[in-house]
Amino acid sequence: MKHSSGKLIIFDYSGTLSLEAPAFARPERLLEELKISGLWELGVRTPDLFWERIVNPTWEEGSTTPAGYRQIICRQVGRLFPRAGAPPADDPVLQAASRFVDRYLEHSSMDEEWRPLLRALSEKASAVVVVATDHYAEATGAILKFLQAWQIPAVPVTEAFKGARPGPFLVANSADLGAHKEDRRFWEAIHDRLSPDHPGQVLLIDDFGANEQEGDAYAGRGKVEKRRQRTVALLKDVFGGDVRDFFFRLGPGADPSSKARRMDEVSRIIGRFLDGP
Repeated sequence: MKHSSGKLIIFDYSGTLSLEAPAFARPERLLEELKISGLWELGVRTPDLFWERIVNPTWEEGSTTPAGYRQIICRQVGRLFPRAGAPPADDPVLQAASRFVDRYLEHSSMDEEWRPLLRALSEKASAVVVVATDHYAEATGAILKFLQAWQIPAVPVTEAFKGARPGPFLVANSADLGAHKEDRRFWEAIHDRLSPDHPGQVLLIDDFGANEQEGDAYAGRGKVEKRRQRTVALLKDVFGGDVRDFFFRLGPGADPSSKARRMDEVSRIIGRFLDGP
């Protein structure tokens, strides 16, 4: 069963719906989390080491395969700091990696300020909402859980519908689709979920990586505008028709009031998008 809808609204997750996800990667916070999880004790004692030897070299694999963040951290730490193996259930590396990822996902929830808007959108039969993210496999379940807590029905974009439509929200994760948002295949997978007569009116709300932490290779300044241009071009190519984007960029150290103003701006833009022809 495919969705039938007049308009499509796409929200990026990390850096847009979830501003705590990038905050988790701030150097002082990351160092604290390495200690809490036990990764620091195992040898991962600086944020630079975490980014340069664990995350950045494995990002392509981690964000386009089912490998999972836990297993990737465990593997990379094991390679960096070889030690006598322990039984799998008692493996201190796996335990530390699991604690780190669990805390990361827990602290990557959606900002409470988005709740009224998303709840309102979930009740509009005329709009399909997609939460689109370049992320690890574990993020799909976490996002679905966060939406469920707000009483917003949602399913992964890869999951077939059975019976009545469960709601207009779809969760599209690159790890499930095998491709990033800069890849045509990502958007084709979403397009294939929509009814053939979908008019091709699309609104994208995204920070394009601008709100990520500087240590993250994904947040390179030179990549942000290129990513924005390519993503919008792909949407136009795949969906056709009218494609608009809103660059949800927050300045360094944005205070709560500026964040709230930005979210209000998004609400107004969505209102005009839905009210328009």
